[in-house]
Amino acid sequence: MNTQRILEINKALSNSTRLDILKWLKDPEVHFPPHKDLGHFDDGVCGLFIKNKSGLSQPTISHYLTGMQKAGLLTTTRHGKWTYFKRNEGIIKEFLTAMQKKL
Repeated sequence: MNTQRILEINKALSNSTRLDILKWLKDPEVHFPPHKDLGHFDDGVCGLFIKNKSGLSQPTISHYLTGMQKAGLLTTTRHGKWTYFKRNEGIIKEFLTAMQKKL
């Protein structure tokens, strides 16, 4: 992972709510209600659930999630009008390994 990518990810994580989102998405069954339509978390968690848990406004949470997605920390899946967010475990692991090597 190059330095620019590390900086982009660090920027995306430079907020306690964004760190909380990654923590929540690590174990969605514990932190979110079940998806009535899907019945599983295989595709991640609905953005509305993340907004509700965070207590932030829709524009703010949308900005946070988009930034985390652009940094590669999250992947998205659409189901109808809803977007579901899931951790990108490969990038997270690569980032942590790169940080260990650089620091």
